[in-house]
Amino acid sequence: MKATHTPADSAVQSTYLVLPSDINALGTAFGGRILQWMDIAAGISAWRHCGRPAVTVAVDQIHFARPIHVGDVVVIHAQVNHTGKTSLEVGVRVEREQAAPRSRQHCLSGYFLFVAVDKTGRPVPVPPLVPQTEEEKRRFAEAAARRKMRQKHT
Repeated sequence: MKATHTPADSAVQSTYLVLPSDINALGTAFGGRILQWMDIAAGISAWRHCGRPAVTVAVDQIHFARPIHVGDVVVIHAQVNHTGKTSLEVGVRVEREQAAPRSRQHCLSGYFLFVAVDKTGRPVPVPPLVPQTEEEKRRFAEAAARRKMRQKHT
């Protein structure tokens, strides 16, 4: 296993084409479908960081700022923001890409919390995260603050 685990090591970018089977009666993507895609990207990011399975335990701060329509390409970015003893936070950003004119717009973001588990489903330690860039350090600090807030409410 690697000695240093950086946020960039866990980075994931996924793309999906929104098809008619992905939309509701208003022609916009089902929120649940977008959340499913976000969770998949976040899970891959957590797996890349841990080198083992990790399970979703919570999702925070989801707000659908813009609709996503049939025919849009959805671009999902995910990477680990923070680690605890057995848990980690993965930040996920969703953009829509439209064909004409070709442009990308931010649609929603959220924070997915995972716990690394062994074959029996028991929590196991995760490697510490070592942020490198100023942006990664900012995300790490903000995630640490969110973690403190979550711990107050549990």
